Amino acid sequence: MILGIETSCDETAAAVVFPDSTIRADVVWSQQEVHSKFGGVVPELASRRHIETIDQVVREALTRAGTGPRELAAVAVTAGPGLIGALLVGVAYGKALAYTCGIPVVAVNHLEGHLSAASLCADPVVPPFVALIASGGHTSLYHVKTWHQTELVGQTLDDAAGEAFDKAASMLGLGYPGGPLIDRLAQGGHPGRARFPKPYPDRVDLNFSFSGLKTALLYYLRDQAKAGHSYEIADVAAGYQHAIVEVLVDKTMSAAQRVGARDVLVTGGVAANSALRARFLEQGRTLGCRIHIPPFGHCTDNAAMIALAGLRLFRDGQTAGLACEPQAHWNLGDERPR
Repeated sequence: MILGIETSCDETAAAVVFPDSTIRADVVWSQQEVHSKFGGVVPELASRRHIETIDQVVREALTRAGTGPRELAAVAVTAGPGLIGALLVGVAYGKALAYTCGIPVVAVNHLEGHLSAASLCADPVVPPFVALIASGGHTSLYHVKTWHQTELVGQTLDDAAGEAFDKAASMLGLGYPGGPLIDRLAQGGHPGRARFPKPYPDRVDLNFSFSGLKTALLYYLRDQAKAGHSYEIADVAAGYQHAIVEVLVDKTMSAAQRVGARDVLVTGGVAANSALRARFLEQGRTLGCRIHIPPFGHCTDNAAMIALAGLRLFRDGQTAGLACEPQAHWNLGDERPR
């Protein structure tokens, strides 16, 4: 059995996976109430809350799994990328537990975890496939050739898609986190009544850019106020969301066609967006691709995906020593912390 620990940002999570890859426990402690008043994650507060809750979260995961720490084969922990203070809490706790139990530590890349969410879909997928990881901190396209061979084929040049949703929600006075609020509001609006340009639409270049879209929203709201025009906030949310969804889907499907992939994984917190999920499924049917999206709870940060990645790495003998340290910046394919 493998214990997974995830503390890369503002969720404290622990999960237990059995040898057959069955998730026997999956616990997530959200910090939303801590950060919502600030309109975004405050790193220092996130680290402190991880310290306060991690032991309780791990104990709850072990209790739900009906096991104890002495029955674990290894501890898999997110070692990067992420907020360095938050990562330090999880890595320090994981190393202490591993030392006490005399078992190895497995250092897992957070993005590697999101790719492992492929096993958590209703229709699990194995490589090769194209993966879109879209969240508050990442918007990246990968060609996953094998579990140990991934090629980055596109990434954001500035803001991530999730960040673009958060900033828009702030401008519209909706609160934090912005993604779910924009999604809910947009369902009652019409995107054609508030049109926004597709961000960085060139399909030859599979990179993304969302900073200009945020500026377009800022100017739209300013111009409407100057002209004394009224607008439906739901229409604005729908138009803004439509611009993000279209470019994410277009470039991901273009990447799949370019590398000849028949399977597409969509993961990360933005994958919980209802319009994005619907558009991907529609395009998958049109282009003959199989679309795989994890359940809502496994799109956002969770420890089940870390435990699954850790199980695979443990079986391959890729463990780390107690001297391993977290890395705030760690690209897939870079050397693993030892």
